Amino acid sequence: MTKQWRHLPAPARPIATATDAAVLAARNHDAEALTTAVGELAALDQAQVGLILGTAVRLLLELSHPDGLDGDDIRAVLEQSVRSAAPWQPEVDPHVVLVLLAGALGVHDNEEPPVKPDALARHSTLLIAHLLGTREVGEVVTLALGEIERAQLND
Repeated sequence: MTKQWRHLPAPARPIATATDAAVLAARNHDAEALTTAVGELAALDQAQVGLILGTAVRLLLELSHPDGLDGDDIRAVLEQSVRSAAPWQPEVDPHVVLVLLAGALGVHDNEEPPVKPDALARHSTLLIAHLLGTREVGEVVTLALGEIERAQLND
């Protein structure tokens, strides 16, 4: 475990570590490292992984669209993220990315079958890598955990 995650609550550390590794692999187009990191994420508590990754996606969408999102913005994010991943990750599924975007924005139809853990981890990290731009994944994971903590304290 890297030193940078010691400040996080114990349950969040392995998720942050695996997310960091997966996003780094996605940025470097390292399929083998991505598969390893995705396997680690898929083996963790899926409720916690989904909450952290979904919150990170939402925050990145908000940061990149400070004036708000509309349907065209979501369509553009979907198209750009899938197109950037497809050459080196041919199994990328636009429908899964759409489900992740809708879930992160709180508009997902829960009647669909849930996304399998490995597909959730792979597609989420590909989407996060696309949305990060020049930001560091650690910054976004820390922001997401802070947002989750605030939401839990206010409930």
